Amino acid sequence: MVTGAVGVGLASGLASVGGVAAIAGAVVAVGIYWVVMRHVARRSMPEIAKSGAVTQTLFGVAIGFGFITVSMLMLLTEFSFDERPGNGLSIVASMAATSVGAAVTEELLFRGLALQALEKLCGSWAALTITAVLFGGLHLANPDATLWSSTAIAVEAGVLLGAAFLWKRNIWFVIGLHFAWNTTQGLIGIPVSGHASEGLMTTYPTGPDLLTGGDFGLEASIVPVIVSLLIAIPMLIAAHRRGNLVPMRRGRR
Repeated sequence: MVTGAVGVGLASGLASVGGVAAIAGAVVAVGIYWVVMRHVARRSMPEIAKSGAVTQTLFGVAIGFGFITVSMLMLLTEFSFDERPGNGLSIVASMAATSVGAAVTEELLFRGLALQALEKLCGSWAALTITAVLFGGLHLANPDATLWSSTAIAVEAGVLLGAAFLWKRNIWFVIGLHFAWNTTQGLIGIPVSGHASEGLMTTYPTGPDLLTGGDFGLEASIVPVIVSLLIAIPMLIAAHRRGNLVPMRRGRR
C-alpha cells in the first residue's frame, strides 16, 4: 500500500495539471499500480482486468450521472442558472480530461490500494470506515471546506465509492462512477469539492447552505448525502450476498 501510494501519488501530481497531462497522469498511475501489484504485492489484479473494463466503466458512469442528476432535480428551485459563453466542445473535453485524472488516481489510491490492504488487516467493514473517514478528512484542505462538508464527502464519496468497489470488486466501475460524478457537476457549473468549475453554465446557490452546499458545492448538501446512502446500502447488501466482504480478523486464542 505504501509503495503504491507513493507512486500513484506522484502520478496524481501530473494528473492535476489538467488537459493532456491529466490523461497521461492517469495512464502512468495505472502502470504504477500494475507494477506494484505484480512485483511488490506479487498477486493477480482482477480489479483492473481488461476484460469487461469498458462495460464496467460505462455502468459506473450511468450510476454517477444518475446520482448527481437526481440530486440536482430535487434542488432545482434552490439554484439559478446562466448560460456561460465559450466553445462547448472545448469545455467538455477539458472538464472530462481533468475528471479522468482525478477519478483514476484517487480510486487507485483509496479503493485499489488502501481499502484492499486494510481489508487484509481488519476486514471490509473497518476498511470501508477508515478509508471513508480518511477521504473526507483530506478534503478539509479544499477551498471553503468545513467539518460538515468533509463529513458529507466521507459519506457520499467514501462510503458510496467504497461500497461500489466491494460490490463489483472492479476499479473501472468505481472510476466510471467517480468520473461521471465530477464531470456532471463541473459541466453544470457547480464547484467540485470546493474547486470552482468553468462549465457549460454558471450556477448560483439561492437556497440555504444545507440544501445547496453553499460555496463548497453540491457535495456539502444534505440531499446527495441521503441519495448516496440509498445507493450505497443496496450495494453493500449485494456485496455481502456475493461473499465479497472480508470478515474481521480475530486473534488466536
